[in-house]
Amino acid sequence: MKISYLQHADIDKKKWDQCIADSKNELIYAYSYYLDVMSKNWDALIWKDYEMVMPLTWNKKFGISYLHQPAFTQQLGIFGNSLFENNITEKFIDKAMELFPFAEINLNFGNEYATVKKCNLILPLNNSFVEIKNSFNNDLIKNIKKANRNNLIYTSSEEIETTIESYKKTYSSKIHTSKKDFEDFQQLCLMLKTKEQIFVRTVNSKEGRLLAIAIFLKDKKRIYNIMSTTFSEGRKLEANHFLLYELIKEFSGQKLILDFEGSEIPSINSFYKKFGAIEQQYPFVRINKLKPWQRLFKNLNDQYKFSKRNQA
Repeated sequence: MKISYLQHADIDKKKWDQCIADSKNELIYAYSYYLDVMSKNWDALIWKDYEMVMPLTWNKKFGISYLHQPAFTQQLGIFGNSLFENNITEKFIDKAMELFPFAEINLNFGNEYATVKKCNLILPLNNSFVEIKNSFNNDLIKNIKKANRNNLIYTSSEEIETTIESYKKTYSSKIHTSKKDFEDFQQLCLMLKTKEQIFVRTVNSKEGRLLAIAIFLKDKKRIYNIMSTTFSEGRKLEANHFLLYELIKEFSGQKLILDFEGSEIPSINSFYKKFGAIEQQYPFVRINKLKPWQRLFKNLNDQYKFSKRNQA
């Protein structure tokens, strides 16, 4: 099979987005308008007339071009409806490696590839809320009762910038996301707002204090729990449990999946599973075909970044 490589300027964005929309493994991250904002550079591998596609999100350091995973973009990889034919994933990856000697990227849940698997957690929302609630953990139910006793208020909001700033202030010491990544993400959110593919939900105390706030992305198949913050008072009052509980109630009975966006952190994994979330794995690919002198430069750069993070 012939897989074609196209540079960004040569990609037919209309055909690209149609391929993503028609794919059984459609994800919002793979649309051209998402990639255009979150990836400084991206090219593409195309099979036939956009029947299957793979974005190549790349960067360049020390003259070395490499594939990387953009911020706020959990899964990419190959999209289309013939993913299990003729070892298609391997062929796309082999082609990518002809072009880029180094890669650390996530494929998507529809890609079969013999490598390390990461864990995502999802919850189908098509059943009634009563049916979905039957899968909730007893501990979760107790926490919701506590939240109700505290008269918490779940509501919608337009505060995209507030959500992003709250997340930065609360988690900046625990994440390695650059200032530019957050700026790009804010630009993405404002663009998605014009497409009605984003919404904000909050939990407030009865006195009006903000306890938790979250941004969710949305396409025709999924709601993505892309960014959420629970403040210290909110944690004491179970605001994080209450926010997701009310969100599930709001969208239950619709042909949607709530995508919790992970996590492999045991405590977060356990938290999402309280809602009856199920695992949906996706492959992580790391390939290193760098020449010895290139590896030396990369190792020195990695050590420098590690040192800078420790000093921060």
